[in-house]
Amino acid sequence: MGRIRKDGEADARLSAVVGLSQAMAAAQTSVPETARALPHTEDDPEAAAALAHRDIAHAAALGACEAMDGAFAAIAVWERGRGRLRVLANVGDRTPEEDEFPADESYPVQDFPRVAELLHERWAGGGRAQAWVEEEGPGPDGSAAPSYRRVAALRRRGRGSCVIAPIVVHGRAWGELYVARAPDAPAFTRDDADFAAVLAALIASGIAQNERLEEVRRLAYTDPLTGLANRRAIESRLEEAVELHRDLGTVVSIAVCDINGLKSVNDQQGHEAGDRLLERFATVLADCAATLPGALAGRLGGDEFCLLAVGPTADEVVRAAEELCHGAAALEAGEGVACGVASTGDPVGEVRTAHRIFRLADAAQYRAKALRLAKPVVAGREGGPDDPTLRLAATPAPPAASPERRRFRRGGGGRPA
Repeated sequence: MGRIRKDGEADARLSAVVGLSQAMAAAQTSVPETARALPHTEDDPEAAAALAHRDIAHAAALGACEAMDGAFAAIAVWERGRGRLRVLANVGDRTPEEDEFPADESYPVQDFPRVAELLHERWAGGGRAQAWVEEEGPGPDGSAAPSYRRVAALRRRGRGSCVIAPIVVHGRAWGELYVARAPDAPAFTRDDADFAAVLAALIASGIAQNERLEEVRRLAYTDPLTGLANRRAIESRLEEAVELHRDLGTVVSIAVCDINGLKSVNDQQGHEAGDRLLERFATVLADCAATLPGALAGRLGGDEFCLLAVGPTADEVVRAAEELCHGAAALEAGEGVACGVASTGDPVGEVRTAHRIFRLADAAQYRAKALRLAKPVVAGREGGPDDPTLRLAATPAPPAASPERRRFRRGGGGRPA
């Protein structure tokens, strides 16, 4: 019977490992970071990089909790710059203070001496960091007494023993897998800790793969010169934004900008000077985007840029566009920008497609350029039904100035505006 139970347990663990691998593969990030906002990461690149793994961490925590027959599990990342453990996902029997996807649940690393020691270790030779069990008193293998903070947290949150397994990515400690059982459940053993180390190694492989995919997506959705979102990222976010507008009435606004005088700069000072102008304008645009929560700044191609805002009011976006025009005019090169704004918060008629709102902003930008205005033209604010921008947007689109904008101007897949 003992043999049967042992084989059955091995089969169950193998099945759990397969399930965890499949869940992490399914959770690989599908939306590029340049095309979606993450909370509280504007000035914290380390946090942004960590939060890119939230979905895969959640899938890994669920799989590990099931595999270890736990009541609760969490995945945390070690942020070296802050010296803290940031929790990415909590699953299972959570307490009221434990969110499934915490906005900023973190703890000082120095509170966990064993973790702090691991931060400075390297496993470049392919070794695996040991996992350990913590409960009141010495560990199951006679190891040193556990962190009193861990034990206090276990007691406070109504849990029994827990197992902690370091997650090592590219030879460096990346984070930890934490699994806990209920007080009336069997305590974790040394064998359980060894199994947790195997799961942590599997999770590390998933994290490393996700990092590679993130880098590929970042390159695919980022303009290489300015570092802003490229047309593909803008297109993706705009489609999602218009869907939100259709379903929930969310205000969607877009400002389309064309740098004046770039050709003259290229002809008279060379393309390096032109590139510097593009980069400096991109900085101005990014600064304006930062004043609008969740806004995305992008380069459509050539001298054409845009600012996409989802949620802020039309007036807020117009004010940002006015600041953008002032900032562009103050640049030492170029001749400012022609800027057009369109928002579902203004009287522009029904907006059911991305092409429709982009066409309105594009038409406004054409008017701003034709009139040589130093301020933005806003669709729908020049005379009600006779608004010249609305009339221009209703006419067939002129030839695209750059290949990057043809899809927008022709309406993507040919859907009606």
